Amino acid sequence: MENLIHRVQIMPRIPSPFTMRNWKEVARGYDALVFNSELQGKYLPLISWERKQPNFLISTFRLPSYVGQAAKGEAINQLAAVAGSSLVGIDKSDQDGHNWVLMASQYYNHQTQLISNNMAGGRKSGGSFWYQILPSILFYQLVSLYPQTAQEQIPLSDGSRSMCMDEMMYLNAERFCQAAEVMGSGPDAYLWTSFDFESMEPAFNGIWREPDAAAGIAWLEYMAYVKFGCAKFLHAAELALRSLESMTCNPLYELLLIYGTYLAARINAELGRSYDLNKLINWCFDPSDARVGWGRPDWGIIAENWAGLDAYGLQGSVTDSGGYAFAMNTYQWAGILIPLARYDQSYGRQIGKWILNLANNARLFYSIHHLPQHQSNSVWDADPNSYIAYEGLRKQGPVTAPVEKQVSPYATGDAMRNNWAPTNYCLYGSSHVGYLAAPIGFTDDPRILQLDLCVTDFFGDQAYPTYLYYNPYDVAKRVIVDVGTDPVGLYDTVSHSFLARRASGETMVTIPPDQAVILVLVPSGAKMDVQNNKLVYDGVVVDYHWAE
Repeated sequence: MENLIHRVQIMPRIPSPFTMRNWKEVARGYDALVFNSELQGKYLPLISWERKQPNFLISTFRLPSYVGQAAKGEAINQLAAVAGSSLVGIDKSDQDGHNWVLMASQYYNHQTQLISNNMAGGRKSGGSFWYQILPSILFYQLVSLYPQTAQEQIPLSDGSRSMCMDEMMYLNAERFCQAAEVMGSGPDAYLWTSFDFESMEPAFNGIWREPDAAAGIAWLEYMAYVKFGCAKFLHAAELALRSLESMTCNPLYELLLIYGTYLAARINAELGRSYDLNKLINWCFDPSDARVGWGRPDWGIIAENWAGLDAYGLQGSVTDSGGYAFAMNTYQWAGILIPLARYDQSYGRQIGKWILNLANNARLFYSIHHLPQHQSNSVWDADPNSYIAYEGLRKQGPVTAPVEKQVSPYATGDAMRNNWAPTNYCLYGSSHVGYLAAPIGFTDDPRILQLDLCVTDFFGDQAYPTYLYYNPYDVAKRVIVDVGTDPVGLYDTVSHSFLARRASGETMVTIPPDQAVILVLVPSGAKMDVQNNKLVYDGVVVDYHWAE
């Protein structure tokens, strides 16, 4: 039976106007632009070198959070840039003579045993959950993408010993495991702003709370469990996930909620649990009902047309300026929730429809898709292909102008009006574009995408190639699918059946109207088995819900 995402139900099947960017081209172009230290021009080069080696005896790099700003070197920007480029096929462990992956180690503080958002030493452990947790998430993703690099030893700056990224991940997981045990379980367990790892107590700053930290910690601990096999990590993950599930208001603060939602689908499938996935996934989409100071009220997925341009599918505030979507959140939402359909195919059609809208409409974060009066920085000409996005897109702007002089939509950001930077071109958002680009492929029909359900499934178990195809038309459509030279069976997890037994090369696949198929390419001749309601071929799970 299909499960519904309420917000997706009101989206059009085909966004209008239909103008899809080649997102892999954007992600690769972004990498070539921001990692090039030889570029010259206004605000260029964007990258600079950090030679101080604060934590390890290895040089690293810094990127600004906004174009024109001094390079702060935030982990949520830099680690995302390395991971995002890796997801679209760029080997960042050996690019132009640099190992950008190992450079991520500078964000590990051996004094706190935590991955931080900056490279400073000392024992201070952060003042905001999402700035504490997201750097760890991005670091873990690099370990997942580069398992061999993660075993390379790097000497500490004081020369006392060496460490590898695997060890850093393990020790960081231990610290968050301890934090999860301290906070315990229950609907109020995460009503805090951050966790003070020096006093080992949660902290409230008196202003706001970030309860979706439960989702982020649950993801960290389960990935550590998958990687290292330690029962304490699984216990901590479920402790946090139970807290998340038991909350009575939407806990969304920034973007950690999506990680707990994906995890609920995965842990239900892999371990046979019964977390309320429908509750969690609709929290990710519906405008948040959180109280002021308790998460982010009215944040969710945009479901509107703005002045003739569809903005459906983008993520941000649904009330600020009538709507204010953000690039970073949108890209993360796509990359992390797309693989959810592998673990629970009942959401396949909903995810396919949403991503078709999101992938088309995300072009509106970029300057080339706006007239000058509809953006705040149309004069910067160092990015002619528009690979760097604005921080966000407002329904109405600029907010500093009288209402009668505002236009819709308006590509902008918060940097200029807050005097953080001279432009609103935002690297810390753009660096995440690979999370959107990596899963998106194309068929011979531009409106029927091929979504890879494995590429952003970090630390995923062994899987055969798995793709989601959504047909937005009122009639059945046939698309060409290239399944490779070796014969494979095309198993559809939605119908729990084989559409073909021995296919190779370019194969025609029929998709019913307004429906999705999720194809798993099963090697012909593989031996079938059934294990705890799972359909398995040669030891690889093909359908997690086969016998339910």
